[in-house]
Amino acid sequence: MSDAEPVPSALDWVADHAQRYVESAGEDGHLWRGVPCLVLDTLGRRSGQWRRQVLIYGRDGDDYVVVASKGGAPSNPLWYENLAAHPTVRVQVGADVFDAEAETVGADDRGRLWPAMAAVWPAYDEYQGKTDRAIPVVRLRRRG
Repeated sequence: MSDAEPVPSALDWVADHAQRYVESAGEDGHLWRGVPCLVLDTLGRRSGQWRRQVLIYGRDGDDYVVVASKGGAPSNPLWYENLAAHPTVRVQVGADVFDAEAETVGADDRGRLWPAMAAVWPAYDEYQGKTDRAIPVVRLRRRG
């Protein structure tokens, strides 16, 4: 993975959250509104630049799980489109920074993981009710 500094989110509050998280090794920002968050860096599918996002996560064994909800919008978030094109990503959870492979889970795993993620962030059920797309659930598996 490149050592280039990722482009921050276009949303100022997300960019600020990510900056505080990274600079404090997760001390400031790992918990947001009482839920755990990670920093996800994806390679832009068009720009070729690394992009940074902060996402709520859950766990599935040793793997991390994130939801591409975009608040129930009709389209997927750009970070999801990026990792679908380039599944090798960089993840930071607290002070732990590692490369991972991103995989959109299939229907069986989604059926199992969706309720677990909705228990972490109940608004996911509301978001799914606002859109016709099946909101993707993504597994992040540490490489190496």
